[in-house]
Amino acid sequence: SWQSLYPFTGKRIDLGGYNMHYLDEGAGETVLMVHGNPTWSFYFRTLVKALSPTHRCIVPDHIGMGLSDRPDDSRYRYTLKSRVDDLEKLMDRIAPKGPVTLVLHDWGGMIGMSWAVRHPERIKAIAALNTSCFRLPPEKNFPGTLSLLRGAVSGIPMRLSRRARRRILETCTAKKLSPEVADGYLSVCDGWSESRALHRFVQDIPLSPGDPAWETIVETESKLGVFKNTPMLLPWGMKDWVFDAAFLNGWLRRFPNAEARRFADCGHLLLEDAPKAAAELIRGF
Repeated sequence: SWQSLYPFTGKRIDLGGYNMHYLDEGAGETVLMVHGNPTWSFYFRTLVKALSPTHRCIVPDHIGMGLSDRPDDSRYRYTLKSRVDDLEKLMDRIAPKGPVTLVLHDWGGMIGMSWAVRHPERIKAIAALNTSCFRLPPEKNFPGTLSLLRGAVSGIPMRLSRRARRRILETCTAKKLSPEVADGYLSVCDGWSESRALHRFVQDIPLSPGDPAWETIVETESKLGVFKNTPMLLPWGMKDWVFDAAFLNGWLRRFPNAEARRFADCGHLLLEDAPKAAAELIRGF
């Protein structure tokens, strides 16, 4: 079962009426791993195993995802600013001082970098995997599948069947997931409220100034220069249909000193397609 692949005892923290689940494994300098959509801390399990002998690994599940609480829209605003505020509360409470290395994936790039620009003096290094910290690159068209998900009635969470979610998950990898791994993503995200966060993440992608996340992204973008000389690694699955070469080039334009490592045969979930190679690369970094 997926539990045997995830041999961690998580912790919970009250963020003001709802609980965030997170891993806090190992001791040493802090590595903060921030997931995106449609994943949770399970995505970083190989990396936690590789790094926890020498580092303290903090890996939150965003509200509405993984093993965190799933408040409805009346109790929680599912938008980027809430995610950044949640991360801020968590770090203030459990790791308020000392250098932090960020490991970011998917929407975790936006969340993690928005937290980072609030605390630039703490950021030691950044590893960004198939993610973004800026608006849609001009050469990139917004994918049609995401447009469909985004356009679904905004007040009602899209009720994705398990089969639909499995199909979305399958488009995220270039190699077939084992039944146990697929179950790790699908079994903790089952039914109506569990699909809410996935749907809200897509709806929150900022495409124009009226969108809720737009201001946060513009503000974060304007401050990225502070990390121009921060050591940065960009391990990238090149078969990603969303965070493709256009996004990788967006990082390299902003951070010309970053080291890009392209995995030609891997998709969006690089740590599933090449777990050992990617974990070794990041551990070396």
